[in-house]
Order: sequence, then structure tokens, then C-alpha cells
Amino acid sequence: MAVALNPMAAAFEYMVDLSQRTVLFWDVMRQRGNGYREHMAMAAPHVLDYEAELVVDGRTLERPVNYGLARIIPPEGVTIDPTLRPFVVFDPRAGHGPGIGGFKADSEIGVALRAGHPCYFVGFLPDPMPGQTIEDIARAEAVFLKTVIERHPGVDGRPCVVGNCQAGWAVMMLAAVAPDLFGPIIVAGSPLSYWTGQSGLNPMRYSGGLLGGSWLTALTGDLGHGRFDGAWLVQNFENLNPANTLWTKPYNLFAKIDTEAPHYLGFERWWGGHVNLNAEEMQFIVDELFVGNKLAAGEVKSSNGTAIDLRNIRSPIIVFCSKGDNITPPQQALGWILDLYDDVDEIRSYGQTIVYSVHEKVGHLGIFVSGGVARKEHGEFASNIDLIDVLPPGLYEAVFESKSADTANPDLAHGDWIMRCEARTLDDIRALGGNDVADDRSFAAAARVSEINLALYKTFAQPFVRAAVNEQAADLMHRLHPLRVQYEALSDANPLAAMLAPAAGLVRENRVEAGKDNPFLTLQETMSRQIIAGLNAWRDARDSFSEALFKAIYGSPAVQAMVGIDPSSERPLRKAGKSALYRELVERRIAELKSRIAEGGLREAVVRALVYIGMPRASVDERGFEMVRRIRRSQGDMPPISLQDFKALVREQFFLLLIDPDGAIAALPEMLPQDAAARAKAMALIREVLAAAGDIDGESKERLQRIARIFEGGPALKEVTSGGGKPFLRSV
Repeated sequence: MAVALNPMAAAFEYMVDLSQRTVLFWDVMRQRGNGYREHMAMAAPHVLDYEAELVVDGRTLERPVNYGLARIIPPEGVTIDPTLRPFVVFDPRAGHGPGIGGFKADSEIGVALRAGHPCYFVGFLPDPMPGQTIEDIARAEAVFLKTVIERHPGVDGRPCVVGNCQAGWAVMMLAAVAPDLFGPIIVAGSPLSYWTGQSGLNPMRYSGGLLGGSWLTALTGDLGHGRFDGAWLVQNFENLNPANTLWTKPYNLFAKIDTEAPHYLGFERWWGGHVNLNAEEMQFIVDELFVGNKLAAGEVKSSNGTAIDLRNIRSPIIVFCSKGDNITPPQQALGWILDLYDDVDEIRSYGQTIVYSVHEKVGHLGIFVSGGVARKEHGEFASNIDLIDVLPPGLYEAVFESKSADTANPDLAHGDWIMRCEARTLDDIRALGGNDVADDRSFAAAARVSEINLALYKTFAQPFVRAAVNEQAADLMHRLHPLRVQYEALSDANPLAAMLAPAAGLVRENRVEAGKDNPFLTLQETMSRQIIAGLNAWRDARDSFSEALFKAIYGSPAVQAMVGIDPSSERPLRKAGKSALYRELVERRIAELKSRIAEGGLREAVVRALVYIGMPRASVDERGFEMVRRIRRSQGDMPPISLQDFKALVREQFFLLLIDPDGAIAALPEMLPQDAAARAKAMALIREVLAAAGDIDGESKERLQRIARIFEGGPALKEVTSGGGKPFLRSV
């Protein structure tokens, strides 16, 4: 306090602290450069926090790729349950190297291991194999999943597959063409509907159009002599938030130099580990996904002409996104649902289960690296993956409720949270915001302009660029990329930077921190906030101008008409086509189910009763599912049933109740045994499962009473009043 009251003493103390922090800061930059050089010198650079053994080397496949499948070796103290389905984590190849899915103990891999699941990781080398394509990678990933399935023959259920960021769309595409390889799919921060967003909030989607489309991607690939430098992708991310790139990140290190260095260096090891793509790979991604936005519309085709339709996916899809993510906002993570389906009934008709969770504030990288997110969302997904797998088809939102003193049966829920899957409609997705028809016309016009510019570039400029660039020139440009230079220049390879180490050592021996009450520290923080505010203001002005310019150009009726877009059309431009044959197949399936409405025994009757009573709740709680698990383990009256057979049973009973709720309940007496004791025991089981999530009230209570009368009456009860409330199909 005495220093704070003495301006000269406070100034001197602050200047000593400032000088020492400056030396230490630049020494950390030197360490960052050394770490970068060491990382890139590795044969297979990664940032996994776990030991791993290579299982399949993609370079040895018939169509070689630079991907590989590795088994994660559980750390000491972690026990794996061999009966649990394995988790396979696919990391994104979007400019950075692999490992972010297992960056630390509290990570996607970490929480899956703690839940007892065997874990595998799909990573990649810095350089692609010559000629490899996106389709080659998909074939390799199919081999990886087949290998995992073969290594776990006794497991009940297919592997749970996690696709982070850009790996998400790759996983979804593969699941659409090879659905039998997949268990539940978790896509985290994954863009699947690239045009969608909110005006004033998601400026990144405009950049492609303002640059004239994908011709610039082709030029970059040609300047790289057939190689696309991932550092350009990383620079795009950095340009998105200049305040963080230019000030917040380095200032946070500078201000907390005595404690922040390990965290900073660990993250920079991944952030600076740039990788490359073949020019053809990147061109496919930009043309088919980023600019064309063809995936959700079913317009992406394989080399044999087969259209990739995401409606063919048979596994539950868990979409995790965040409102704080300005790279993959919720609209881009969830917009594909609106492109594919007209309503929830159509989702059900395809037998699809979609569960989404929207975080309120975490940023894009926080989805993968935040310890809090890993412990909460990813931890709950890992612990309840079997629950998600057996959910009836439909659209759900995963809601997480913190345990409290008032929580009923807290021992039935894993960890500190209770996960509940609540039924939703497409209106809930629309409520998040998104494009209108005018926005879609603008993006469609941008896509047409991109096609024109790319054709012009390939015809008139590409031959000259390719002739002018050889391997040596491309390598020089690669090494002189600004992001690489900043790492190389501040490392021990630079004799001037090498002198920082002894100076930093001397500072650490004589370190004197300024007191927390030093007024100059307060002034420093104030100046920092002003710098951040100024950079944010510049960013907002830049983004607003970009959005206005994009809309002025591509929203122009004249531009739209010139490229073949009807400016007056109100017809959606991206809706996936409907198949008359599919509708016929659905009608046949409905007729088949109706014919089997009275089939089954006590097990089918119990499941039908549980689904029927729980329908008004419009949600499924993890505590009820855990109770089913415990009862299943402890009771030997019924023969065992596999998880997949149980899933099929739940779905069939759910569909019967959708098609004909009164008929399905009226048929229950014929399905019950003569033994009154068996019926009573089954009714007690029903009550126990339903009570696991708390009190039973409202319409569910009325339905429970109706079911109790049926089970008490048994086969003799042939006449059942319709009662029971409105069908679930209409109630949600």
C-alpha cells in the first residue's frame, strides 16, 4: 500500500516489473519457435496427451493416404471395460495438425476413457500422399472403422464416431454411404450448411464471394506446385478476430508471464503445426462444400456418380455447437436439418435420431479444448451414448441440469450433471435464426460467379501459372509464409534470439513483481481494454462493410439474372429432392407395422407401456435409462437381449404408437401372460423406471393408471376404452 501511495516508488516498481516481463515474454516466444521447429521435425507430429500405437497405416492401403488409425493406450489408473463400444475420434485437417481431440486429460478422448470405453484416434501426417483425394480418405476411414469393429467382436453396438470441425462433414459423408459401420455420430463444431448464418454475426461466409469464388483456391494450389498450404487456412481464422490475434493472446501471456507460459506453449504447439493438402483435395472442399453448399442438398456425388444423401445415415447424430462460435455458428451446424426435412415426422419416417446441444458462449476452439466443455457436454455424451443410441427417431435437444439437493435419484446419473433429451420441432431450429430466400439467392449467385471465374482461370491463366512455378519456387514461398516466419525468426536458429535464454534466466533469479495495488498495473489493464475495443470496432466495421458489399453485389437482381438465378423466385434453392419411391416404401412399412400390432409378449408389452406413458413428457432422462440397465442386470426372468435388439424393439413399439395409439394399447391384453404375478412384477418394473426421473404427474399419470388397469386385468381385459389423451405425433 505504501508503494501505491508513493507515485515515484510505484513507477519504479512497475518499470522493473515491466522490464522483466518483457524479457520473459520474448524468451517464451523463443521457446515457442524452438517448440515449432521440434514439432515439425517429428516424423508424425501431433499434440496427443496420450500414448498411442499405430493400428493401420493409410500409406499402405491400395489407395494410399496420409491418414492412420491409432489405439489410445489408457493411462495408469484408467480401467477399460471391454464390453463397452469403442470411441473413434477423427480430428480436423483444416490447416492444423492432429491431436486436439486428446489434447489433455479433460478432452473428448479423456472423458471417453474415464467412462471405460476403448478409444481410437484417426490422425494424419503433415503432407498428403501424391494424388490422394477426399474419396480416397473416405475409403481409408471405412477401413479404419472396419478394423475397430473386428478388434471388438463381443461389443454390443457399433463404434461411436466423433468428428471435430472439418472432420464432421467427412464423417457424415462416409456414414451416408456406409451406414453399417457407424454407431452414434458426434459432430462437434462441424459446418454442414455453409451458407447459413445471421446477418451481422457470421461474416466469414461472405469472404468467398467477395474474393470471386474458388479460383483463388486453384491459384494458391498452383503456386504451391500442386500443394495447398494449410497455413493460409489458419491465417483466415486469425483474421476473423484481429483483437485476439494481435493483442489479447500475446497480452494475456505478457500480463501473466509467471504462470501462463506452459498453457500458451502447449496450445501454440498445435496452432503452429501447419499441415498441407493436395490442391485437388482443397478444390473439392471449397467447390462442393464452402461455396457450393451441396452436401445438405444431396448434390455431392462420388466418383461413380452416386449422390451422397445424409438421410441415408442410420445412426443417431449428435450435433454440438455454440452461439459463441463465429467459425461454425449453430445455423451452419444445424441448417442441414431444414434443408433435408419438412417436419419431424419426415425425420422419423427415415428412422433418424438427431440430438443437438447449443452452448451459450464457448468459442470454436473451446468446443474441443475447453476442460469445462469436456467434463460437461462431452462427458455426458460419453456416459450416455447407449441412451442416445436407443432413443426413438425424432429431433431432440440435449439439456444438462446440474445436480442439487432436490434432485431425485441422483445416484442414477453420471457425474455432476443430468442429461435429458427433450423432443423438439423444426421451428426450434428456425428460432436460432438463419437465411431467408433472398439470402439464398445471393449465395446461389455467388456460387455461379465462382464457377464462371474458376473456368476463366483454368482456361486463360492456369497454364501460365503452372509453367512459371517449379518445386523450388513453391518450397520457397511455403517457407516464407508469414505465419512460419514468425516462428522461425524467434528461435535458437536466430543467433540474436538465442541470447534471450541467459537474460531470461537472470531475470527469473531476480524476479520482482509489482504489487497488485500498483496504479500503473490498473492503467495497463485500462489501456489493454481500450486497444481491444478499438480492434473490435475496426473488425465490426470491416465485417459490416463486407456484408453490405456482398449483398449489394450478389443481391442485385441484375447480377442474379446474368448468372441464371431468377431474382423473383421464392422457391427454396437448396432443398434436397423427394423420392416418390421412398414414400411408397414408407406406406408399405406402415402397413406391415399395423399387421403386427398385437404381436409380442411381456417384454414387448412392457416397452410399449413405457413408451406410451412417457410420451406426454416429450423427453427422455438418463436416470430412467440407467434404471432399465440396472433392472436388466439384476432380473433373470426374461432371456437377455442385446442393445441393438432392444433399440429395434423400442423403435417398433414407438412407431406402432405413432401410427395407431389406441389400437396399440387395445392390443396389450392379448400380449400379457396368464400369470398374475408376472404381470404384477412387470407393472412394478414400469413404475420403478418411470419414477427414476421424479414424480409422475399430468397426462403421464393418467396413462400410468390406464396401463395399470390393463396389466391387473391381464388377457381377460379385452375391452379397453380409448381415453389416454391425444397421440404423441400431434402433442409435440
